[in-house]
Amino acid sequence: DHAHTSDLRWTERTGIWAIDLPKNISFLTGLARYANRNLMDGYGMVTIEDKTAHVVRVSRELRPEPSDLRVGPLSYEIVEPLKRVRTMLGENEYGLSFDVEFDATSLPYEQIPMFSRSRGRVREDARRYYQLGRPSGWIKADGKTYEVNKETWRITRDHSWGTRMGAGGGTLPEGSFLQPPDVPEGIFYCMGIFDFEKWAVHFAVREDFEGRVLHFEGWRFNLNGSEGEGQELQLLSVEHDLQFRSDIRVIKSGRAILNAIDGSKMELSIRPNLTYYPGPAGYDLYNDYMSGMWKGPQYIDGFKVDIADPDVLKKVAWLTETWCEVRCGDEVGHGNFEMLFLGKYPRYGYHSY
Repeated sequence: DHAHTSDLRWTERTGIWAIDLPKNISFLTGLARYANRNLMDGYGMVTIEDKTAHVVRVSRELRPEPSDLRVGPLSYEIVEPLKRVRTMLGENEYGLSFDVEFDATSLPYEQIPMFSRSRGRVREDARRYYQLGRPSGWIKADGKTYEVNKETWRITRDHSWGTRMGAGGGTLPEGSFLQPPDVPEGIFYCMGIFDFEKWAVHFAVREDFEGRVLHFEGWRFNLNGSEGEGQELQLLSVEHDLQFRSDIRVIKSGRAILNAIDGSKMELSIRPNLTYYPGPAGYDLYNDYMSGMWKGPQYIDGFKVDIADPDVLKKVAWLTETWCEVRCGDEVGHGNFEMLFLGKYPRYGYHSY
């Protein structure tokens, strides 16, 4: 009926991202409810290789149907709670549609709550869970239909709720009469979630520009059907060594050493396959729209983004999602490496925004 706080940034959001490894096709979709803005919105985005992103964005007035998981042609269906969900985007004038089902291979993994303050005000008080799976269905973009199958595709989903900051609905103009916001000298955040078939690993770290850890969480867990299914090993820290492209802050290779609570270590070698950019889907102000922005009782738009154009890429590349091949000893896994990296960070050679 209502959120426990009147903070306008309070958001409930679900997201699904997937990739076809052989064909370098990525898929991203999400749905969000903003209880204190009377707003619900969502998006679908398909990126073909490192060239073209196809985007559809939708929003609507939340009430009088706050429990309806549909915005225009985009819908979300819980087929089997915490096991199978289905997301669909019906035919529309922008040439992107899909019908994709997520079938879980892991139990939901709940993150350590995100909490931060600035000048005494709570900037963030949110939590989420992640879940790995296998997808099925189809995607249609520009008149071409792509089969989504469990053999070559990999898929992950999350579900978050709480007071957010930054991308995904937490960025709100608050008026010229207020004190200007506190802008940090630098921000480094990365998250990895990697699937090794029988087991998986997840970690997320936030650091200031001097490398001080502000938040860390991580677990190694066994997947469905494996020995010790659901068993978890807590991770305490990560040591990262990343290399970046010369034009934008996107990783071109990397290494991460994960330190576990039992004293063991895991060394991951990371090799990127495909990078895609959520900004145009609503995670940044793009074409006069962003997630959480009121656009009237009903709204839909769609377009293509030429991410091969360097000028376009620089506008959308501040938040990146990179699907990677990951090696841990003799085992090979795949998964998503998410990064938000802005401002100073001398260790990696960056000295300003």
